[in-house]
Amino acid sequence: MIETEIYVREGVDELASHYRAAIQLLGEDPEREGLQKTPMRMAKAMQVLTRGYHQDPHKVLTDALFAETYNQMVIVKDIDVFSLCEHHMLPFYGKAHVAYIPNGYITGLSKIARVVDIYSHRLQVQERLTQQIKDCIQQTLKPLGVMVVIEAKHMCMQMRGVEKQNAITTTSDFSGAFNQAKTREEFMNLLRGSSPTS
Repeated sequence: MIETEIYVREGVDELASHYRAAIQLLGEDPEREGLQKTPMRMAKAMQVLTRGYHQDPHKVLTDALFAETYNQMVIVKDIDVFSLCEHHMLPFYGKAHVAYIPNGYITGLSKIARVVDIYSHRLQVQERLTQQIKDCIQQTLKPLGVMVVIEAKHMCMQMRGVEKQNAITTTSDFSGAFNQAKTREEFMNLLRGSSPTS
């Protein structure tokens, strides 16, 4: 489990003062008992939710890089994703599914999830998040191909605007061997839990 206090960084006091001003501008009394500590809590929470700016996803992969002759598809699916939409600063959340075909090297399976975590802990749009994960794995591991699919619900659609609670946004990006429809189909079949021939 990640300790929140590890990510308290320089600037937290100034950030808290801005949140205090925002609370006041919204019509509340920041000196009210229930709100007195809220600006600092918000500042610390935002530093945690954006900790990805201070982490290197490429290093995460190379720290657990192993020479291996395996050259079939490796899939890490159902990776929890929590991020902040950069347009409204509201959360979007869901699952990421990542596949790559090794080309002489593999990485620790948990490192794939860590790459997803690092990029999702930045102000994001789902489309860019999908591409960044793919690009990082492709550039660092240099596999035969990478494919990333993210399925997410967006609070900016659920709480405001169209207020559609059940809408799910799916994005995908791929490279190399996944440019072949047959390889993409194999990946999608494995995500659904069926064999390519079923």
